[in-house]
Amino acid sequence: MPSFDIEVKADAVELRNAVDQAQKEIGTRYDFRGTSAALEQKDLELTLIADSDFQLKQVRDVLIGKLAKRGIDIRLLDETKAVEKVGGDKLKQTIVVKEGVSRELGKTIQKIVKDAKALKLTAALNGDVVRVSGAKRDALQEAIALLKKEVKEVPLVFTNFRA
Repeated sequence: MPSFDIEVKADAVELRNAVDQAQKEIGTRYDFRGTSAALEQKDLELTLIADSDFQLKQVRDVLIGKLAKRGIDIRLLDETKAVEKVGGDKLKQTIVVKEGVSRELGKTIQKIVKDAKALKLTAALNGDVVRVSGAKRDALQEAIALLKKEVKEVPLVFTNFRA
């Protein structure tokens, strides 16, 4: 039976390269000299450190620019954590890179596939991946087009297309 998987993920190598490029630019930019501006990565968690709120925004802009050049969608960044004061005047912001389909998004995808009754497809949530399967390959391709149109909050990756 033909099927495909739906995932949400960033290429780990490209993420690392983008962070390295951003760190290099932060280290060489004139307006960051003599400050504590920095960018650190631990797995899928990025930490931005700066002396002021304005400088923190500049570090974020540098990071986003490098991510965009590397083809990583910025919708994968979860910036909901509040900015923290570290010692003295230093500020720290933690940004988490989303990976995997959340339970809510998985249910939304399942509902979209179920509501497209003419396609005769089934969607099953398996951990952080949604598997869509059906009898016809054309129906699966229509489902991919439908999901790309309907789901805008995160970039979906369609993998393991099996005929």
